[in-house]
Amino acid sequence: MKSTIYSLSGEKKSEVTLPKIFDAIIRKDIAQRTFESRKYALMQPYSHDPEAGKKHSAAGTISHQRHKWKAQYGKGISRAPRKIMWRRGTQFIWVGAEASSTRGGRRAHGPMLIKRPRKVNQQEAILAVITGIAATANKSYLVERYSSVSDVKINLPLIIESKNDMKAKSFVAFLDKVLGELSHLAIKKKQVRAGKGKLRGRTYKSNAGLLLVKSKDEKISMKIVDVVNASDVQIEDLYPLGRLCIFTEKSLKELEERLK
Repeated sequence: MKSTIYSLSGEKKSEVTLPKIFDAIIRKDIAQRTFESRKYALMQPYSHDPEAGKKHSAAGTISHQRHKWKAQYGKGISRAPRKIMWRRGTQFIWVGAEASSTRGGRRAHGPMLIKRPRKVNQQEAILAVITGIAATANKSYLVERYSSVSDVKINLPLIIESKNDMKAKSFVAFLDKVLGELSHLAIKKKQVRAGKGKLRGRTYKSNAGLLLVKSKDEKISMKIVDVVNASDVQIEDLYPLGRLCIFTEKSLKELEERLK
């Protein structure tokens, strides 16, 4: 399988024979299983404090026997746990506590801190990365991933010449010339989230944008797209399958050595 190498100005420079991983069989099942495994492994534990709402002296302070001092039966109140706010002889003023229906009480069904690990063996993890890279050269997977795309007129995968002085401005001009109608998918766009997520540390949300795969020797850094070394590409960078990617000329050799 061959592909065209583009210069940074958007002109066709030469042709290159792609590594065999771009022709590999696409295993969607293994890619999904590996992605789920890594997602749960990298997930930040999310839960409330196990002791939150349970720090009152309410549970067991009220007697549950009839005709007893400090008992709640016969007073026309529910059996919810309560804490004493005021007392005069046999008269008490109680406030409900501890129960999930009371003010400051425990949470009824909060998120669990303990999660079950999902394991995938090393060979499947490698096969998942190969599947993700092979899907970047398949037009049908790109159409399936992006709902706004109905037809792909460019040749996949996209290869660009290796340069260390790649600037964001010239790279955007390259994307506009080569991608054409697909250029709106390449640039990362950030916007303020709607809803309560703004109060919980999730103020912004953004699209994935394009993935630029480079070699470890190339010094490329841009905020408008995701940049990753060929030696560090994982399935979470490529999933869902069919992500729009650009590979530098040097990165192809590193991918072939890593995943041969």
